[in-house]
Amino acid sequence: MSRSAQEAQYGFAERWLPRLVLAPSFLLTLIFLYGFILWNGYLSFTASRLMPNLEWVGIAQYQVLFESERWWVAVKNLFIFAGLFISSGMVIGISLAIFLDQKIRGEGILRTIYLYPMALSFVVTGTAWKWMLNPGLGLEKLMHDWGFTQFTFDWLVNSEMSIYTVVIAGVWQSSGFVMALFLAGLRSVDDSILKAAQIDGASLTRIYWKIILPALRPVFFSTLMILSHIAIKSFDLVMALTGGGPGFSSDVPATFMYAMAFTRGQMGVGAASSMMMLATVAALVVPYLYSELRGKKNGK
Repeated sequence: MSRSAQEAQYGFAERWLPRLVLAPSFLLTLIFLYGFILWNGYLSFTASRLMPNLEWVGIAQYQVLFESERWWVAVKNLFIFAGLFISSGMVIGISLAIFLDQKIRGEGILRTIYLYPMALSFVVTGTAWKWMLNPGLGLEKLMHDWGFTQFTFDWLVNSEMSIYTVVIAGVWQSSGFVMALFLAGLRSVDDSILKAAQIDGASLTRIYWKIILPALRPVFFSTLMILSHIAIKSFDLVMALTGGGPGFSSDVPATFMYAMAFTRGQMGVGAASSMMMLATVAALVVPYLYSELRGKKNGK
């Protein structure tokens, strides 16, 4: 075989071999992700109950969904959980990052301790906090054993407060992750700018408030997107901690969808609720991706 023929054969393999290797995973992703999203969207317009039913009913399942008191409780809980989860997680995470950025002794150990919750799944976190917040096993019993018999902390079994126990566990799990993101951002700020500000007599608080934190705007935005995404699709933490109860007081849209589709025989309503969740995630992610792609196109 001539040299030119060998080069042509090698070039052909170099062009097509990566595509052939990636094709199965690309095809499976296309079918099992986007294909099932389309199938779920179709089911939301059918009379499906316990099993898929192809009888077309238009927007009837969405009307049932919007007339459901349980759905609006889940939506209200999502706003409470997302608002407190994101704001508290970011405040604690930024505070921890600024604390560690002072190059204190034992930073490595503290950083590991703060990041440790991220090594756990939400199921483990929810189960551990369920034990700690159980009035008969955890904090309340411990305080009673210590002699503080008037102490009460029954949020886990209180329908008005149960969603806040999910917030506590979620913030505990995610604050270390937020800290890691912001600590990496803080360490990337140019030292020469900080030294120039110090020479001009700016205090440490003013340097952080006026220079460093505004420079971390991309980290803020990315963290907001990630935490929002986690909040909207929260399922395992709620199921492990409260199971959506007492009653359905701590339901969120993901647990509502699971209950309707797999335990209540209302597959069409469950499909409609999952499409509403998809629309909410898309409303957050699409503008973010658009701004990222536009920034890269403009060379920013």
